[in-house]
Amino acid sequence: MSHYQELIFDPQIIRRFDVSGPRYTSYPTADRFVEAFDAAAYRSWLARRTIGGIGRALSLYFHIPFCNTICYYCACNKIITKDHGRSAKYLKYLGKELALQSAALDGPHDVIQLHWGGGTPTFLSHDEMRRLMEMMQKHFRLLPEGEYSIEVDPRKVDRETVKLLAELGFNRMSVGVQDFDPRVQAAVNRIQSIEETRIVIEAAREFGFKGISVDLIYGLPKQNVISFNHTLDEIIKLSPDRLSIYNYAHLPNLAKPQRRIHESDLPSPEAKLQILQLAIRRLTDAGYVFIGMDHFAKPDDELAIAQRQGRLHRNFQGYSTHAEADLLAFGVSAISKVGPTYAQNYRTLDEYYDALDRGELPVMRGIELTADDLLRRAIIQALMCHFELSIESIEIAHLIDFASYFAPELADLREMEAAGLVSIDDEWITVEPKGRLLVRVIAMVFDKYLRADRERVRYSKVI
Repeated sequence: MSHYQELIFDPQIIRRFDVSGPRYTSYPTADRFVEAFDAAAYRSWLARRTIGGIGRALSLYFHIPFCNTICYYCACNKIITKDHGRSAKYLKYLGKELALQSAALDGPHDVIQLHWGGGTPTFLSHDEMRRLMEMMQKHFRLLPEGEYSIEVDPRKVDRETVKLLAELGFNRMSVGVQDFDPRVQAAVNRIQSIEETRIVIEAAREFGFKGISVDLIYGLPKQNVISFNHTLDEIIKLSPDRLSIYNYAHLPNLAKPQRRIHESDLPSPEAKLQILQLAIRRLTDAGYVFIGMDHFAKPDDELAIAQRQGRLHRNFQGYSTHAEADLLAFGVSAISKVGPTYAQNYRTLDEYYDALDRGELPVMRGIELTADDLLRRAIIQALMCHFELSIESIEIAHLIDFASYFAPELADLREMEAAGLVSIDDEWITVEPKGRLLVRVIAMVFDKYLRADRERVRYSKVI
């Protein structure tokens, strides 16, 4: 097993195998969840979380859907408003949901991981942030060694806010940048200076944050190799611990704000590949390790260490080091993972509030995984996180004969093997350096639902 993941960028291979596909933050993916899995089903799983005497620490996620302004590229579940009356009401209902989930929860209420996402969690005023943390700590206990992260919009955050976040217990921060080029920023309605960004990152270091992550997007309108190279210059100077470089998927039918982006301004598929290739080269030259998909980290970052030690995991916040934690999620559209289940909350404020007014958990849909789902989830996780799969460990854990159970999948993988994306022997399936950027295309081979309906659902392009 290689210590540092090698990566070979092969544009021809990428073009040949680049198909639409999910990002596998869960398996089965959220579009497979069913309404028959409801609040009662979720409640029953919360109540038997410790069957067998296991009381693992929890991961908590809070979805704060509000943003002051709209970024045209965004496909998240969000509400654009300047009205803090709306967030005050939302917090009141988060309090109700906290009380309901906490009351239904069996076993210890210790938390090892916390994430506030959105929207823009820093939309909340200082008092609102304090209030949300207090409500949470009424029901849960943050462990001293935990990982507590928040997504930050540098346009709305100053040194004082970062200081408050540190006081509240946050020790990791994800900073949205996307691109520093002024023309690109104007085209996506997100004007953000390098200086604003630097102030936040320097404040985070000053107040003891353990990890700072930066989000970039490639494929945005007006972007080109030269302009993105300047952005990368600035990012490398800021020296974050982790970086995510997301592919912009232009799906204006699904994400309304994207209708304000002119298709003629988007870089060609060829130019997009060149931007991605440049980013990978610049970041690896600067000492970052390719973790997988769209994530890079410094070699001494916990993600890189976890990957080298074989304990990296993937969940709704991307790559993670807390594989064993049950995830309780709060707020509109948020997805929980407890035992062999997923549960997703209602996506609109009205439905979310109505359920809580009835004293019910606001679960819209979910799924209880079958033995086959759990088996395939383990395989997809291993490929996405470690670029390799021990066939024997899967056979032992799931009591199957791999070669006969996955005969059609192995046949499909042979074409990828011939192209140099994977190598397969009796003991291991290994994603080769050429296949690493296409790891989710390889994972898709094991997705039973996709196999059943190849063409029915359109996902964002992989690269």
